[in-house]
Amino acid sequence: MVTARIVGHGAALPPAMDHSEVWDGFFAQHYGGNATAEKVWRSAGIDTRHAVVDPRVEDVSGWGTGARMRRFVEEALPLGHEAVAKALADAGVAAEDIGMLAVVSCTGYATPGLDILLARDLGMSPDVLRLHIGHMGCYAAIPGLGAVADYVVARGKPAVLLCVELTSLHIQPATDELQQMVAHALFADAAAAVVVVPAGEADPRTGLDVVDVTARTDTTTLDHMTWDVTDLGFRMGLSPKVPGVLARHAAPVIDTLLDRHGLRTTDVGRWAIHPGGRRIVEVVAEQLALPEAAVEASYDTLREVGNCSSATVLLVLQRLLAADPPEPGQPVVAMAFGPGLTLYNALLTAR
Repeated sequence: MVTARIVGHGAALPPAMDHSEVWDGFFAQHYGGNATAEKVWRSAGIDTRHAVVDPRVEDVSGWGTGARMRRFVEEALPLGHEAVAKALADAGVAAEDIGMLAVVSCTGYATPGLDILLARDLGMSPDVLRLHIGHMGCYAAIPGLGAVADYVVARGKPAVLLCVELTSLHIQPATDELQQMVAHALFADAAAAVVVVPAGEADPRTGLDVVDVTARTDTTTLDHMTWDVTDLGFRMGLSPKVPGVLARHAAPVIDTLLDRHGLRTTDVGRWAIHPGGRRIVEVVAEQLALPEAAVEASYDTLREVGNCSSATVLLVLQRLLAADPPEPGQPVVAMAFGPGLTLYNALLTAR
């Protein structure tokens, strides 16, 4: 039986900035010393953030959407190239052997898009299939992974999934709206990629087999998380009710995923939980009865890079594998959350 196996990982980050210094050097003035905004910023659980735009040097909050999209292509292309090149090297797979390139982003658009430009610049075949997954938000890496895994099994060729998000291009004019304060405090920039290959039972390559992907969307909470295209870039709405919704759904969706494979949460060796914010990770851990160590990689990723939208869960997964690789045969679960509200989950098996 052929499965889809993740065998290569790569990431690229723009320049780092001290989280507190960004507040002191820009957002304190941007919000006119608003005490609520400062409290949100200081309690975000982030020490370092990475961004293609340093607001202390370049204030884009008044830019139009067209200018932001042009800047997106300029900045995303080299970051995406670096992340994919690293993943290909890690996998030992040549760019010309890739059968599908899937690119995920909710922070920028262009036509011809990054998928075309990156396939050209990386030396992929002119026959490579391309897929662009746009505007799904923070959970989009997992449906992207499901799509490339299905392709790999059906066609027997390697594929690449790239998530590239540049949220720093969407700083908004200052308001006293709490949701905007939270968004500005949490989000940062990153690119992350994985290479997925067809693998048989006797394949010696180590990695993670993609076993299953599930989703649940609670459409009664559509207004809790939004990402609106405006004349001044993309504007996020992020309700404080989000953790409560996740508290209702986290355990049932994971039970559904695991039950159909004869597993329980205690069987899972590693957890890659998207750190949408500290409270989100806390709530999920509470509902799944996970020990602190099980979500340490999520907290560490949030602290060191922030919430990088769709790229974040791949960064957590890469951190897990580098710091404490699971034993062969151990189940690994990846979870991410976004607009809908939607919970997306992947069951992986270590090889």
